[in-house]
Amino acid sequence: MLEMTREEFEELVAEALDRIPPELTRLMDNVAVFVEDEPPADDPELLGLYEGTPLTERGEWYAGVLPDRITIYRGPTLRFCATREDVVAETEVTVVHEIAHHFGIDDARLHSLGYG
Repeated sequence: MLEMTREEFEELVAEALDRIPPELTRLMDNVAVFVEDEPPADDPELLGLYEGTPLTERGEWYAGVLPDRITIYRGPTLRFCATREDVVAETEVTVVHEIAHHFGIDDARLHSLGYG
């Protein structure tokens, strides 16, 4: 397995977030991004997870709720990738994939766009 500290991995996630165009990040609302070492035990290969209510499903009722949560998982990403360059690329794809869920884009569409 490729070695990378949590701090290094968190920096890669931050860099991937910085590459999201500002016109999109301005539209993101009530969402927080986290890095965890491992996903839930029932899905050990999960690279990222979006939990919340997509922007496309929010209505008048949406007020005073906790932020949506995007979690990027370090362990499976490092096990999946062979090189640091692979980790950089996979982290960026995973971050974009989970942010897309925040915007209401489903897995089928993301796969067709190469973010699967």
